[in-house]
Amino acid sequence: MRLNYPVIFPLNQIAYVGEDDSQFFCQIHGRRFNALSSTYMLPADEEEVRRSELQHKMIQFLFNGKNYVGPVVDALKPKEGQERCRVLDLGTGGGFWAIDLADEFPSVEVIGVDLAPVQPREVPANCTFELCDLDQWYLPYPSEHFDVIHARFMHTGIENYSRFLHEIARMLRPGGLVILIEPDTEPIADEKTASHFTRSGQPSGMRGWFALWESYRKCLRDKGVDVGVPVELSNLVASTGEFERIVSQEGNIPIGFWPKDPVALSIGQLAWMNYDIMLPAMKPLFLSTGMRDWEAKKLIEEAHQDLYYPLVRASSRLHIVHAVKK
Repeated sequence: MRLNYPVIFPLNQIAYVGEDDSQFFCQIHGRRFNALSSTYMLPADEEEVRRSELQHKMIQFLFNGKNYVGPVVDALKPKEGQERCRVLDLGTGGGFWAIDLADEFPSVEVIGVDLAPVQPREVPANCTFELCDLDQWYLPYPSEHFDVIHARFMHTGIENYSRFLHEIARMLRPGGLVILIEPDTEPIADEKTASHFTRSGQPSGMRGWFALWESYRKCLRDKGVDVGVPVELSNLVASTGEFERIVSQEGNIPIGFWPKDPVALSIGQLAWMNYDIMLPAMKPLFLSTGMRDWEAKKLIEEAHQDLYYPLVRASSRLHIVHAVKK
C-alpha cells in the first residue's frame, strides 16, 4: 500500500508511546519501506537509520567536525523585524543533522522532513519532524519562509530535480542559504571511474562492485531518476537563475581501510560500514524492477566480495554545493 499525503503530516500528531504508526510503512520483498513514495526505494527500518547515522558522522569528518559548509552562521543571524530564523532539512532520514543544528543554534526553529517517522522521539525543543513526499510539483511550505535549506542524499527519490531546486528557491528568503550534498553513483577504483575502464578496456579489479552500481543506476533510470544530477549539481543550481555566490566542491570518499591519513581512514571506515549495510538494502529495488531473486542475490554477493576483499583502492565522490538566494 502507498499513501498520498500532498500536505505536511506533523509527527507531533502521533503519540509516541503505544501509537500504531503502521499506516506510514509498507513491506516490500521482506523489508520495511515508507508508504508515501514509490520512487525512493531504500528501506525505512532500523538498519537504514543506522546507515543514516554513519553517513552523518562521515560527513562531519569530511567537514572537519562541522555539520555544514557555507555562511550558515551569517544566514542565521536574526534580521530586523524577524521573530526567529528557520531551517528546513529536506530528506532528514534519522534526523541527526537537524538535531545537531538545533543544539548548535537553540534560538533557531529547525524542521526536518522525511518520508517515514524514523526519527528520535526525544529532540531539542526547537526541533520538529514532519512527513511529506518531497517529490511533488509544489511543496507545502510558505514562500520566503526559511533562512537555510539543507538537502543531502536526495536525488534518488526525486524525478524532477530541477523543479525541486525551484521549490527550494521559492521557500528561501532573499539572502537565504541552500546546502546540497549528492553522492555520485559511478564507482571509482584506484582514482579511475567506471567510464575510464569502459573506454580503456582495462579490468577494474572490482568486477562485482562495478556491476552492482551499473545495475543500480539502470534501476534508478527505470524509476525516472536522473543519475546525472550529482555531477551537474552546480549547473542545475545556476540554471534556476535564483542563486548567486554558488560554490561547488567535491568530497573524495575512500571506501575501506587503505588510507594512511587518520581522518581519511576514519572516513573510509565509516563509508565501508555504510556500504556494508546498503548493499543488501538494494535488493528490493532490484526485484521490483524485474530482476530475478537469484540474480539479485549473486550481484550483491559479488559486490560484497569486492568490499570485503578489495584488490584495489575503492572510493566514491560527493558533490557539494552551497549558494545564496538572490
